[in-house]
Amino acid sequence: MREKIEAAFEDRKLLEDEEHRQAVFEAIAALDSGELRVAEQRNGEWESNAWVMKAINLYFAVAEMETIEAGPFEYHDKIPTKKNLAAAGVRVVPPGTVRYGAHVEPGVVVMPGYVNIGAHVGGGTMVDTWATVGSGAQIGKNVHLAGGVGIGGVLEPPGAMPVVIEDGAFVGSRAIVVEGVRVEKEAVLGANVVLTGSTQIIDVTGPEEIVHKGRVPARSVVVAGTRTKEFPAGSYQLQTALIIGERRESTDQKTSLNEALREFGVSV
Repeated sequence: MREKIEAAFEDRKLLEDEEHRQAVFEAIAALDSGELRVAEQRNGEWESNAWVMKAINLYFAVAEMETIEAGPFEYHDKIPTKKNLAAAGVRVVPPGTVRYGAHVEPGVVVMPGYVNIGAHVGGGTMVDTWATVGSGAQIGKNVHLAGGVGIGGVLEPPGAMPVVIEDGAFVGSRAIVVEGVRVEKEAVLGANVVLTGSTQIIDVTGPEEIVHKGRVPARSVVVAGTRTKEFPAGSYQLQTALIIGERRESTDQKTSLNEALREFGVSV
């Protein structure tokens, strides 16, 4: 399958051949079932699977537009919605959407949010109202993506790292995580935190700051902040993120995550 997809990605004319087209369909079916992933941990480090991203891109080329009906709703697209949710043990609240080619484990709840193709969402995770999980994003088990959270997706270039939210993390309302940022286990992001690949994530808990980029350390409590930068026209505040503490044992349960933020005087 991988060889055919790699070849077809380099030469799209091969998609006229049924074997190469079938390889694409089989790869997306394997993504949907969880047999394949856009990215996975190997020896403790996250690595992307470029050929799987190539398969998704090829799927857009070979899939045909169709009218999709779901109750009173009508859609016109190349990718259908996910089926057999009851058998999968997944709850999706109308008009929440999980796209075919995304894998959601048993116990996931999707409020009126969105999970895109290639995403992987671990068991017990809540995708809250108007939260979006972008293409290829990897969301761990028992994560809470609060209302309006935006988790960015990536399919190009193949091999680029997707966003990773590890097990037990809490992402506060209207927070945005994009450009392959990794939020490690049980970290807590306050409301309106914006993390890009270049955002400075500054640990201010010690006598001297420690700056991270692209990674939120495990169990960190992070809030939105600013720092001053000088420009020819004057001094201006640039958006940053501040690590102001660490989760305590008393806030390990999902139901008490709000308390983890309130301990530090942070809005949820």
